[in-house]
Amino acid sequence: MRVARKIAYNVLVSSVSKIASTVLALVSLMFITRYLGVSGFGEYATVLAFFSFFAALLDLGLYSISTREISRPGADEEKIMGNIFTLNIVSSLAIIVIAPILVLFFPYPQEVKNAIIIVAGAYLFSTGYQVLNGVFQKNLAMDRVAIAELLGRILQVALTIAAVKLKLDFTWIIASVLFYMIFTFVLVIAWSRKYIRIRPQFDFIYWKNFLKESYPMGLSAIITFLYFKADTILLSVMKSSADVGVYNGAYKVMENITFFPSMLVGLVFPIMAANIFSDRAQFENVSNKTFKVLLVVAIPLVVGTLFLSQGIVQLIGGAGFSQSAVVLRILIFALACIFFSNLSNAILISGNLQKKLMTVLAVAAVLNIGANLILIPRYSYMAAAYMSFLTELFVLVATFYLVARKLDYFPKLEQIRGILSAGLVMGLFLYFFHSGGIFSAGLASVSVYLLALWVFRAVKTSEITSIISRRGGEYEIEEYVPR
Repeated sequence: MRVARKIAYNVLVSSVSKIASTVLALVSLMFITRYLGVSGFGEYATVLAFFSFFAALLDLGLYSISTREISRPGADEEKIMGNIFTLNIVSSLAIIVIAPILVLFFPYPQEVKNAIIIVAGAYLFSTGYQVLNGVFQKNLAMDRVAIAELLGRILQVALTIAAVKLKLDFTWIIASVLFYMIFTFVLVIAWSRKYIRIRPQFDFIYWKNFLKESYPMGLSAIITFLYFKADTILLSVMKSSADVGVYNGAYKVMENITFFPSMLVGLVFPIMAANIFSDRAQFENVSNKTFKVLLVVAIPLVVGTLFLSQGIVQLIGGAGFSQSAVVLRILIFALACIFFSNLSNAILISGNLQKKLMTVLAVAAVLNIGANLILIPRYSYMAAAYMSFLTELFVLVATFYLVARKLDYFPKLEQIRGILSAGLVMGLFLYFFHSGGIFSAGLASVSVYLLALWVFRAVKTSEITSIISRRGGEYEIEEYVPR
């Protein structure tokens, strides 16, 4: 199968699965917010923030660096993945020990502490399957991971709705996350056997050498958590659970959309890593087209949210979350920055500049946490929202500066005026017609945007379907997949 066709198929299946998963997550969110209320939802968001904390604490950079390593020529995939999978399991088990001790230091109700221990168990299975994503990425089979996550999400939503209908307590809603991760883990492990035999390997010398390479990314994951999720934990300690609920009523909407840039960039990351030093033209072609797709998607998200945020939060959370609308208008700009920093981060890792990336993220974390400690007591969730945006903007500018200076690359984009003009047309349409229902206004404005893209000739179909093709989709898989 030609590269362009296989990439197009992966993008299609992964996109549909991810969109469906996002819709299901939002449906689940609608039930949870209405059942728990603002304060209860704040406690729920706090527990999930600890899930992210566990993921960051023992990330160790295993996923990113293992993906890079198995994409290199001559890589021994079974040795790499066998050792990394085993190392991941061993490190993850530490969370099970740490969690019960950690919760003793936080002033949370007992049911929240119990829920944090449950998500520690969920983390074990979550990281267990995510570390295998590199295998699927290299073989252009991320559609399988997306499908597994979709099926797991369906299970989670069903369990959540059942808990709400049966009026079960908070703990059962959190337990649905654990069952979701267990189900997805089993499915991904089963499907990975088509590409590789995962057998536990305990090559401690390899572990030591690998960790020397990966530890900057592991530290980066901790640092990223500190500015990306620590605001929720700081809010939970310094303000009320209601403040956490208002903030996360908007944050969760944004968070559910971040799948697209991470999915797209994750799909092309092995190709960038394989070609950044060996085939510069191919690397730049992939990166430029990826940047353009991200821009085409980010613009309508920002424009649409600015006009429809009130309807979005009311649909998701109900009338009790009306204050989340203004937070969402701020966070949507943070999301736009995340779209493009996903790409710049991947380029830096491809170019073996993960230590430089860590430095940027460390500075961002210090600035973010320092400002939040000062501002949250006075301005609550508004401070957290503005600092999220400013932090993501800093990361975006700093990482692209490094890419330009250290790797001599900056995206070259044709028809940028046409894309921006299409966004302006969409904005003008919503300015006059946003008062209608959120679905009708949203669908109509997106249609206007797509029509404007066509009128301004801003995007060609071939640019999206051949995102990594060098000659209009004429590359065969064998020509770039490392051996």
